[in-house]
Order: sequence, then structure tokens, then C-alpha cells
Amino acid sequence: MKLTDNTIFITGGASGIGRGLAEALHARGNTVIIGGRRKALLDEVVAANPGMASIEIDIADPASIDAAAKTLTARYPALNVLINNAGIMPFDDAGAQIDDKVSRSILDTNLLGPIRLTSALIDQLKRQPRATIIHNTSVLAYIPLAATAVYSASKAALHSYAMSQRFMLRDTTVRVQEIAPPWVDTDLVRKSGDPRAMPLDAFIAETMLALGSDAEEVIVEAVRPLRANPGPGEHAMFNGFNLSLIENPIPV
Repeated sequence: MKLTDNTIFITGGASGIGRGLAEALHARGNTVIIGGRRKALLDEVVAANPGMASIEIDIADPASIDAAAKTLTARYPALNVLINNAGIMPFDDAGAQIDDKVSRSILDTNLLGPIRLTSALIDQLKRQPRATIIHNTSVLAYIPLAATAVYSASKAALHSYAMSQRFMLRDTTVRVQEIAPPWVDTDLVRKSGDPRAMPLDAFIAETMLALGSDAEEVIVEAVRPLRANPGPGEHAMFNGFNLSLIENPIPV
């Protein structure tokens, strides 16, 4: 991805990784539009970053996605970067009854939301001389956290979708990149200062460097062994990873 002279729409841009990416890209002179459900938070981020703009969007609602896409294409004809960042991470128990309403919300937000929004904007992106779609998945796409089974599965599915989309767009001007964060100290779970969580500023700095390369997958160095997990030995690593989090739980 070229890190300057873009018009960028980023979902979930009012907090956490989304806000961090939005502000880093804004600082490089890009036109940045953040999207989210909470207008007060959107307004706060825009006020702190003069020149940034916002659009209300509920990524779990197809009608809201369609409305936002129409607004974006009308207001920003040069839009050439879409960052599908919005996500939710409720904990669950795959060994017990799962709340269907919560599961549907996770899948609508984390998987169908990016699919629907990308579909709504794909023709706009294809018209640009260069364009990029960025999907924010998770290292849990490769090594599931058993206590967030549906979330982990949604991110694995989005990783798979990103691979297929990248292949199908191979002969166009649109590139597809994937960000797969580790545990970052944000409010996605609960911002706690836990030493196992990567500080947000360090994550953003390393991620921005990698986004400016030809990398199809943007993964910080600390979690590359987890990215390499899928394969014949994945069950041992998975079990060890999850047992360690039972012994020292994630603060929620």
C-alpha cells in the first residue's frame, strides 16, 4: 500500500486499533473518513484531528452499509482504500449452550459486515488507478482462543475470504492486504495494561511499516510463530496456548 495521497474509509475508526490507524494515516496527509455507530465518539476523534471526517455506519446492518456506501461514493469520488476494521469479541463457551443472538451479532459484524461493505464499494475501488482493501483479522484466525470460539472462527473465515478475494482481484488495480493483530491493549477485551498485550502505539508503528511494503499479510514479529501454527502440529500448540490462558486468564 502507498501510505500517502489516498482517500481512506476505515470502519471502527473511533477507538482502539481503528483510531490508531486512522490517526497514523491522517498524519501522513491522507484524506481519512472514519465510520462507526457512536456519533459522539466519531465527533471526538474528528475534533482531535482537524481535516478528518466521519460517517455513521452500523456494520452489522445491511441497510446502514448500503446507505454509507452511497454517501461515500457521492462525497469522495477518489476513495481508493477501504479498511475493514470494525469488530466485536464476546467470550463464549463452545462446550455449553451458545447464545444464538450473540453468535449472529459476531458473524454479522466480523464477517458479513466486511463482505457486504467491500461488495458495496468494489466498483468504486476498481475505478481507481490504484486501490487497496485491508481486512483486519486476528492471530486467532490461525490459533483459536477457545474461550472466544465464535470470534476466532469469524476471523478464520475472514482470512479465508481475503485470500479468495486477493486471487479474484489479481488482474485489477485493487490489492488486498490483511492485518492479523495479536492481543493489543485496547478496549476490544478490556484495556488493562496486561504485560502480555502489545501496547497500541507499538503495534501501530510496526503495522504501518509493514503496510507500506508488498506484504499480503501484515503480522508483527512477536506473533510470527503463531501465524505458522496451522499444520500437522497445530493441536499441540493450540492446547498449550489455551491451557496457559486458563492458568493466567485474560482480564475481562
